[in-house]
Amino acid sequence: MSSTKSGSQKHTAVEHLTFTARTSQRVSWESWEFTVVGPYQVKVTNASYGYLKEDHAYVVGVEEREGVIVPAECECPADVHGDKDCKHKVALATVAGPTVLNAAVDFERPASNSDALESATTAKDLLTSDTDVLADDHQDCAECAGLSTMPCWECVRDGKRHLKL
Repeated sequence: MSSTKSGSQKHTAVEHLTFTARTSQRVSWESWEFTVVGPYQVKVTNASYGYLKEDHAYVVGVEEREGVIVPAECECPADVHGDKDCKHKVALATVAGPTVLNAAVDFERPASNSDALESATTAKDLLTSDTDVLADDHQDCAECAGLSTMPCWECVRDGKRHLKL
């Protein structure tokens, strides 16, 4: 749906995304909440689901492209398995806009985090880190503790832990 002509410079995050008219409509109809959860990470919640909204929340990684902060990848099945950008990335670019995108880039982590996270330069590096910011919330999960390196499905589903790609 991006209307930027090939070869011209893209000035907004929306111009860097590829999505359908249906996705655009869904973004405009639904209610959204945005929380910066770490450097280059924004939790995008579809609040239209009311008390079930946490089941519809995904972390979107952002990165810089051509001087513009852009939603780069999302944990949702539509983004992982689809060929177009998902509604969470489109909502982050259109509803939240540059204010939230820039806040994610400017996020300062506490000094106690690992050097591996400090050296991460892309959204993918941050989303797949063993010491991900979100993982700290669920260290006491008994099921995860019993697994070697993989988190349990509930932690992945709830956005508490991430699978390494």
